[in-house]
Amino acid sequence: MNNLVEFYGEECPHCVRMVPLVERLEKEEGLKVNRFEVWHNDSNLEKMKGYDKGLCGGVPFFFNTETKAYICGETDYESFKAWARPGGEKTA
Repeated sequence: MNNLVEFYGEECPHCVRMVPLVERLEKEEGLKVNRFEVWHNDSNLEKMKGYDKGLCGGVPFFFNTETKAYICGETDYESFKAWARPGGEKTA
């Protein structure tokens, strides 16, 4: 099962800037990030609320369901890669 989840907004500039990092992670590390658009999809927004529980309150919001590590907003590639791995760090 895939444990990496991203919630994003279609027109969100921070989300757009994270796309190359998501693509790089998937290519270089062989991982898959499940992406859910929340600004135009109410069911995805409800799904995000189930994971967020006061952690971020906005997008992009990355959550690792295995480690419970999360990232709020933009980050650099090394921090993003650490989040995706087992034992990944929680980041605000």
